[in-house]
Amino acid sequence: MALSLNDIRHLFDTYGALAYSGEPVTQLEHALQTAYLAEQAGAHRELIVAALLHDLGHLLNLQGDTPTTRGIDDLHQYYALPFLRPLFADAVLEPIRLHVDAKRCLCAVDASYHALLSPDSVRSLQLQGGVFDADEARDFLARPFAEDALALRRWDDEAKDAARGTPPLAHYLEYAEDIALRN
Repeated sequence: MALSLNDIRHLFDTYGALAYSGEPVTQLEHALQTAYLAEQAGAHRELIVAALLHDLGHLLNLQGDTPTTRGIDDLHQYYALPFLRPLFADAVLEPIRLHVDAKRCLCAVDASYHALLSPDSVRSLQLQGGVFDADEARDFLARPFAEDALALRRWDDEAKDAARGTPPLAHYLEYAEDIALRN
């Protein structure tokens, strides 16, 4: 089943107020902050939309509060892709799909990165396969959209500030609509 932009809005309206896995922000605040950080960094619109939607799988596959404490990896990076594929091209979908592996890669190639992870992100890292070895990191970095996924991952990690203001959801859904119309 494909999602429409109205369906995406409805998901955020319905489940956006849920806590974001033990973090001091809601699901919607996290999505908006990630998109805002991408926009502030001058990212292309497809990557801004990927930033907005990177955790949509959590809203489509509800696992309760902080599933990592129960040993659950909800595979959210994959879950939303079949629903989004009719709307968006790989420039949106691939950074979403790769953002978890980007964390695994960053832990392998940046000695200071792991210390920046929140406790929930450290737990999920183990559930998601742990830190890449050198060969896995090299292979990841050679993939199309790897650089976009790495940027998305860094914004994802930073988008947990309860005091950060952002534009409203409608602002970013306009980008999504423009991209979807071109797809």
